Amino acid sequence: MFLYTFKRLVATLPTLLAVLTVVFIIIRIAPGDPAIAILGDNASQQAIEALRERLGMNEPLLNQYFTFIVNAFTGDLGNSLVTGRAVLREILDVLPHTLDLTIAAIVVGVVFGLPIGIVAAVYRNGPIDYVARIGSLLGLSFPAFYTAILLILAFSIHFPWFPVMSGADLANTSDRLYKLVLPAFSLGLIMVAYVARTTRASMIEALSGDYIRTARAKGVPRHVIILRHGLRNAIIPVITVIGLYLGLLIGNSVITEIVFVRPGLGKLIVGALEQRDYTMLQGLMVVYAFFIVVTNLLTDLTYGVSDPRVKYQ
Repeated sequence: MFLYTFKRLVATLPTLLAVLTVVFIIIRIAPGDPAIAILGDNASQQAIEALRERLGMNEPLLNQYFTFIVNAFTGDLGNSLVTGRAVLREILDVLPHTLDLTIAAIVVGVVFGLPIGIVAAVYRNGPIDYVARIGSLLGLSFPAFYTAILLILAFSIHFPWFPVMSGADLANTSDRLYKLVLPAFSLGLIMVAYVARTTRASMIEALSGDYIRTARAKGVPRHVIILRHGLRNAIIPVITVIGLYLGLLIGNSVITEIVFVRPGLGKLIVGALEQRDYTMLQGLMVVYAFFIVVTNLLTDLTYGVSDPRVKYQ
């Protein structure tokens, strides 16, 4: 397992470098001059040149690239053009809120989606299966922001059980969890649908295997067949979906944070766009890229834990 982990870590470095390169290219080929976008069309030429010099835009492109890569790997994302604070510091201040929301949405997706998918596969083409399939289809049909609005109308206005605004005190665990309920379910319902559908399809294939028939012939208890033999062999596609959707969750959390007036990376992105904070936007893109790469790494490592055969491939 140590060798497998080491190989995956080594393979992650080129991937991270490639992603950062794409971020650098996107920022540089975007139409318009960032200095003019920040200062406005009425800015003097001297002010524009001074800002270009401050941002390092007057240097050769290759020098800009190497500086960008070195700074990204060392955690130096520059200073915000609006507040003057370090971009990394501002991101770290609100990152716990986004991580709370993302992790809670994953928990909701797995806790509800996995059992629904298993039961739907075991009772294939029965009433439970049809209800699960229709429910998962509805879950995929509603965007996260629409689900968030419905939850607010139902459980914050009609039944005032949860607050409309979900900004929480990180030092208060109970308040933190209480205000996380609605945003987590809003973001996690789509994942419930994905996990349930994938689990159902994978379990149906696994339960039709010859080893399952052999286990039944030997008189192995049904719950052992389903959970130990069936689920263990069906779990790889489910892990893949969870890993892929984890990256989407981080992106969708932006919309959820805005709807629930919740601090996080979403608020930073909106503020940076409104205030034309070029450095902050660049730093946020780097952080999102880093999380996507780390998510893929964790997914690969989970493969090795859940299926030992993966480590020898």
